[in-house]
Amino acid sequence: MKCVIIDDEPLALRVLENYIAAFPVLELAGRFDDAVEGARFLKHNPVDLLLIDINMPDITGLELVARLEVRPMVIFTTAHKKFAYEGFELEAVDYLLKPITIERFEKAVQKAAERFELKKPKQAEESIVVRSEYKAIKIVLSDIAYIEGMEDYIKIHLLSSRHPVMTLMSLKGILEILPENAFSRIHRSYIVPNVQVKSIQNKKVTLLSGAALPVSDSYVEFIERWKNQQA
Repeated sequence: MKCVIIDDEPLALRVLENYIAAFPVLELAGRFDDAVEGARFLKHNPVDLLLIDINMPDITGLELVARLEVRPMVIFTTAHKKFAYEGFELEAVDYLLKPITIERFEKAVQKAAERFELKKPKQAEESIVVRSEYKAIKIVLSDIAYIEGMEDYIKIHLLSSRHPVMTLMSLKGILEILPENAFSRIHRSYIVPNVQVKSIQNKKVTLLSGAALPVSDSYVEFIERWKNQQA
């Protein structure tokens, strides 16, 4: 999701920028400490998500959002609770009170990601269901960053969350239920989605999420196969 931050406080801008960098599902398209400049950018550059402070000089965040002809999803940020009603009247995804923790920010991002998926043209998304913490959890395949083996368990690392899903299963077992041409085992401890591979150098795979994983000698043929697919 392409997102923009508008906040007249430099510290708040830095905090949100750092938080955004921690979530591969988010792409920062711009940051502005001037609301008018930010509004001008939004007029000519449509984005998916706007994180905007409410109390700003010249124009409030509420006024700016209300005037947008094309309105993205909005997360309001403010030090005051009194504007919560107005924020939700504008159908905001969430309303974050400063100082904002990364845990609270993550919840807001998850809400935005869910709404973003609902807005997409309806199409069948491939998914699997695994059991974790006594619950059946649906995992959308396109949300998988990579899968890590840990003895009798695996960790499914997701693009939309910092918290992986842990389930009692082997890498061999999950590979059998994943689409054969979409995922590859590169190590006794790792499976990666082929589309998430950004580059390979010195038997190390770098993923689009930023993770760097080793390729073991047993699975070195993956390197040539991936290179051939890029040619």
